[in-house]
Amino acid sequence: MKVIKAPVSDEDILSLKAGEEVLVEGIVYAARDAAHKRMVEALQRREPLPFAIEGQIIYYVGPCPAPPGKVIGSAGPTTSGRMDSYTPPLLSRGLKVMIGKGERSPEVVEAMKRYKAVYLATIGGAGVYLAHKVKEVETIAYEDLGPEALRKFRVENFPCIVAIDAAGNNIYNR
Repeated sequence: MKVIKAPVSDEDILSLKAGEEVLVEGIVYAARDAAHKRMVEALQRREPLPFAIEGQIIYYVGPCPAPPGKVIGSAGPTTSGRMDSYTPPLLSRGLKVMIGKGERSPEVVEAMKRYKAVYLATIGGAGVYLAHKVKEVETIAYEDLGPEALRKFRVENFPCIVAIDAAGNNIYNR
């Protein structure tokens, strides 16, 4: 099984094929649609993003609050299509990996091919299991969004499947 860790290079991306199982290690940024909207608005105003996006991984999640003794509550993926209108501008700035659940729009797939990026699917309905893979959490921007704030996770052995590779091969179209 392949392991990927940010920063992810074009070579890493091109080695991943639709249907392959991968483990994600290290730093992953967590954001849903409200945070994505703010990031794209910042780009439109020519302002910097709250993190250096080149070669990075974004997980589409709005985690539950952490129970006592835990770093995070349930942290299952949200439906990725909610981010589709915001994704191409982030890919154009160097985002390499997105993690979520469900299909992506043709526009996102074309942008992934153009900018050499992949979309990973993880297990919907397994938020508690996935939360155990998150070892550290830090809110880095948009704290007013609550669960949808932009966060930095450190993950270990985070399980995914390459749902759409950089050539546009798509497990949802099989």
